[in-house]
Amino acid sequence: MPYPANFRFTPEHEWVAVDGTQAKVGITDYAQKQLGDIVFVELPAVGAELVAGQAFGTVESVKAVSEIFAPVSGTVSAINSALVQSPELLNSDPHGAAWMVEVKVAGKANDKLMDAAAYEKFVAEEEASH
Repeated sequence: MPYPANFRFTPEHEWVAVDGTQAKVGITDYAQKQLGDIVFVELPAVGAELVAGQAFGTVESVKAVSEIFAPVSGTVSAINSALVQSPELLNSDPHGAAWMVEVKVAGKANDKLMDAAAYEKFVAEEEASH
């Protein structure tokens, strides 16, 4: 699955799509493949403050429970309630319907995030080292 060119990515395998002062956040296709079948998602409440690099929720699969880290700082303006009802969306559409939260970005987006080409290289190197 190609990684969307307009997304930015973290080394922990989250993505962010920034549109002005709003940003959607999710986990990458690589992350969902590593997790396996996802059975539960815990997301923050609307109004919660996210800090870039800090955990804001969890994803539970049949294999493990993993924290989700915020790629940007800001205030949660929406959560994807469809994901809470159907966490398996993360397995079928991680870069689309399975966005997790929408955030009103505080300040500038994190410029340490990788673009799609850099993330694809990062994932290839990670896979090669296993």
